Amino acid sequence: MKIGTIKETRPGERRVALTPSVVRDLTGKGFQVLVESGAGLDAHFQDDEYREAGASVTSKKEVFEQADVIVKINPPSDEDLPLFRKGQIFVGLLFPYNNPELTKTLAEKGVTAFAMELIPRISRAQNMDVLSSQSNLAGYKAVIIGADALEKIFPLMMTAAGTIRPARVLIYGVGVAGLQAIATAKRLGAIVEATDIRPETKEEAESLGAKFIQVEDADLKDVSEGGYAKEASEEFLRKQKEAVDKSLFQADLVITTALVMGRKAPRLITEEQIKQMKHGAVIVDMAVEQGGNVELSRPDEIVTKHGVTIIGKTNLPSLLAVNASELYAKNMYNFLTFLMPEGEPKIDLDDEIIDGTLTVYQGQVRKS
Repeated sequence: MKIGTIKETRPGERRVALTPSVVRDLTGKGFQVLVESGAGLDAHFQDDEYREAGASVTSKKEVFEQADVIVKINPPSDEDLPLFRKGQIFVGLLFPYNNPELTKTLAEKGVTAFAMELIPRISRAQNMDVLSSQSNLAGYKAVIIGADALEKIFPLMMTAAGTIRPARVLIYGVGVAGLQAIATAKRLGAIVEATDIRPETKEEAESLGAKFIQVEDADLKDVSEGGYAKEASEEFLRKQKEAVDKSLFQADLVITTALVMGRKAPRLITEEQIKQMKHGAVIVDMAVEQGGNVELSRPDEIVTKHGVTIIGKTNLPSLLAVNASELYAKNMYNFLTFLMPEGEPKIDLDDEIIDGTLTVYQGQVRKS
């Protein structure tokens, strides 16, 4: 089987789906690998490194013509779609619930497509979980961006001129990104608080040194599914707002990470709340690409209003392209060798991982 990857064309994207080290692992398993020339340059991987690892470095057209499996990070672009051929396999992020026309086109072309963001949160799929590997890096970067924008330091500092109090950081959402944000903010010396609709995250947050803000007297049943938060009721969100407001109004830096699989991100911070925050406070909205957790956030813009700076940065992992590419590529290696244990695709619809990610198969869209 021939596995091919191409240069990502999404604006601002610096990652690459396969790195030279993973190419070496794949060729060691007997796969042939084709890489579009320049695919890894933005992540500082040179064409010669791919050649030394055993890949054929060629044009995008030839990758599509020769590869049995196309591996990407982002969904296929409009320029990619005409290059697919019947029987080819696509593996990458696909977001079928948001891209029905894309999945329909792939089905019409006879492509088999796996959406890596739909990897189930089960123990044997952990090493394939691209959302977790990328969110981990994003949570770290969000704190660094927030710290850079904040006009004060994080740690307690005692000087001859007086004592500087530590910054207060509030984190909405204690998933992978939130946990890394907690850990990073604590390492920098901040006082950290966190909140999440899932009560089972309390212990994880506290283990990293954060104070967990619990929503009291709320119905906490069925607020998570498969490791992801589910859409909360209006009543729950109201109670969460009341519980968190005191911390929000005292916070120097707020990071929001809340996402709901297949839906628009929940609105957690309104303009009315922002008006009551400290002047000079900073908010980093990590969910801005999915509609945003913060009312005033805008994708890839910095908005300053009511004395608060609101940063809506999309694609945070791309800002750490080297590490993000390395982790994503390793996730892909684990998935590809699982999918093709004997060198050929084995599509077992009874397997939870295959069933969970298989989005387009035999001319039909399975998830939309």
